[in-house]
Amino acid sequence: MPDPLTVAFVPGVTPGKWQRIWRERRPRGRLDLVPLTQDAALASLDDGTVHMALLRDVCADDNRHAISLYREAAVVVAPKGSLVASLDSVSLAELAELDDVTVLPVDLIGGSGADAVELVAANVGVAVMPQSVARAHSRKDVVARPLSDAPDTGISLVWPVDRAHPLCDEFIGIVRGRTANSSR
Repeated sequence: MPDPLTVAFVPGVTPGKWQRIWRERRPRGRLDLVPLTQDAALASLDDGTVHMALLRDVCADDNRHAISLYREAAVVVAPKGSLVASLDSVSLAELAELDDVTVLPVDLIGGSGADAVELVAANVGVAVMPQSVARAHSRKDVVARPLSDAPDTGISLVWPVDRAHPLCDEFIGIVRGRTANSSR
């Protein structure tokens, strides 16, 4: 079978567990993991540079298969000494009512979230993002607080309807938790 299988993943997604299982099952096979922004991963799927991608909020359509894997909560990232940091959790309405709090626009689909966290650390404002992205860019001078009423995001495994790599089914089995001896 052709190797390697190339899988892109967006910021906040940690595919290490699936890579470890892949190595256990295919000791001589290669799985290449490529960190990309959402836009770059979608473009790479379209041009065939990657075979599959772990993406946010993508549904199956005429061109792509998609398997929903999990959902994750949103958080607000704030400077450590701020009023938001003193709260256990906050709602979007409460966040909007706070004086002197600027909610920074964060384009997580196109970026990594790192720039937003840098601005938060510089006390420019607060940023709303998926919990895993906040965790990936955590710093000592910022905190993440749960956002009680913000929409969550979904992580899906996505691959093209046409040109599916022969090893896609094997990777699908791994992310779905099938054992090496289980049958479809």
